[in-house]
Amino acid sequence: MDSPQPTNEELSQPSPPIPESEPFWGYADLLLFAGITVPSMLLGMLLVRLAMAIFHLHTDLSVAVLLPEQLVGYALLFGALRLMFRVQYDRPFWTSLGWKPFSFPVTYVVVAGMGTAMAGLVAGALIHLPTTGNEMTELLQQGRLALVLMTAFGVGVAPLCEELAFRGFLQPLLERSFGALGGVLTAGVAFGLLHFREYGNSWRHALLLSGAGACFGWMRHYTKSTKASVIMHASYNGLLFLLLALALIAERNQHH
Repeated sequence: MDSPQPTNEELSQPSPPIPESEPFWGYADLLLFAGITVPSMLLGMLLVRLAMAIFHLHTDLSVAVLLPEQLVGYALLFGALRLMFRVQYDRPFWTSLGWKPFSFPVTYVVVAGMGTAMAGLVAGALIHLPTTGNEMTELLQQGRLALVLMTAFGVGVAPLCEELAFRGFLQPLLERSFGALGGVLTAGVAFGLLHFREYGNSWRHALLLSGAGACFGWMRHYTKSTKASVIMHASYNGLLFLLLALALIAERNQHH
């Protein structure tokens, strides 16, 4: 029996578009992004210090200089990524990196972030997380203003920028190459290694943060939304900063 022939009306209909591969960027773009990270941060530092010199600004609070430097560096870095997406691929920045709504209540995401933080505290006790001084604790001990600034940056700016980079840009590329599990875990390890020096070259801290990064990555994979992983990351950081603030207050009260 002959198969039915398409009608003239069916032939006149445009063919459906070929689905575009996601992500549309590749490892050459990843290398370029990684290559401009350090120059962006150095340029951010230079611009902030130049502005301070021009306007005769001075502070003994190193956090008040370090955080604006990082903020300007992040702006330069993601500005370059946005330019790359627009010029090379003619694609938008936010939606390309998975910034879109997710289907279930935001409360669940917040609870997941706090639960990840609590699990990290338990795991840290089990692996005897070192309590020696590191760059992070030294910055936080510069006074109340330093704690407020670090908390604002750690809950607002850092989760947004880190999730855009690791779960928005890196993880989809790794998932395409290694599958969902491999992509989530590899991006998590990269996230942990980013903080290795920050926490005094402690492999235990890097291990815990790799696990946290994998949890954020699972949220990104499950919801298909970087916005969800940002909220989870922010709630994770928020609980840790709250507990740290309470510990610092208790320590100061003991000294008085």
